[in-house]
Amino acid sequence: MRQFSLSVLTLFSILILLGSCKSSDKKKDGAGNGVPSIKEETISYKVDSLQMNSFVVYDENKEGKRPAILVIHEWWGLNDYVKMRARKLAELGYIAFAVDMYGNGKMGNDPATAGGLATPFYQNTAMAKKHIDAAMEQFKMNELVDTANMAIMGYCFGGAMSIIAAQLGANLKGAVSFHGNLNVVPVNKDLLKAEILVCHGNADPFVPQAEVNLFRQQMDSLGMKYEFKGYDSASHAFTNPDATEMGKKFNIPIAYNAKADSASWEDMKQFFKRIFK
Repeated sequence: MRQFSLSVLTLFSILILLGSCKSSDKKKDGAGNGVPSIKEETISYKVDSLQMNSFVVYDENKEGKRPAILVIHEWWGLNDYVKMRARKLAELGYIAFAVDMYGNGKMGNDPATAGGLATPFYQNTAMAKKHIDAAMEQFKMNELVDTANMAIMGYCFGGAMSIIAAQLGANLKGAVSFHGNLNVVPVNKDLLKAEILVCHGNADPFVPQAEVNLFRQQMDSLGMKYEFKGYDSASHAFTNPDATEMGKKFNIPIAYNAKADSASWEDMKQFFKRIFK
């Protein structure tokens, strides 16, 4: 009887141990090898008298430093769309910083207001770089940022700002423009450190073929590293699912293109995979 009791007790102990191991393995898989746990934080800092409220996002289940990407919004401002893109970057294993370019909570909720907010950055590119530099320095304070592997990307206004930052000498591995203007500042071989990826809609009326040709001629003549991807039938703002509705609302030629959106995101992923070695 005593021997039977000991056998039952031993078997019970083994079952508990096995259950504990499975639970531990499951917890480990969830924390390290499977589903990301996306952490979001608002980061506040000053640029002159402006209060900037940017947005950092990362997978808190991933350990250690990781490549870091600044994300610049469309001319509408730091809205849910650019935050969504930052989350998607975090899901890929990066740490992303959605940059508030305007400050003081300013948003462009209609084309006139958005244009009024965006235009000064095109006219004063030194100011644009100053705002991006401030965001970059703030971003570098995060202990998860691999400061040797940083890039910038953006949409429309943000795409142009990303190229401006790179062309004015920002210390970055890469810059990606989605449907952004290309020739705001001339290419300077002595300043440009980053490789550039341009994701362009071939039917974009805001970035005409002449602008594309000039950009490519300048880059090619100086032997600069860049990739240019053009997507047929894609208009301005082709990555934003709200673009078609916004275009109709404000009578502006912008529209979403799901095929080009998917293709450009894959091109971006391959670009980052290559430069972050």
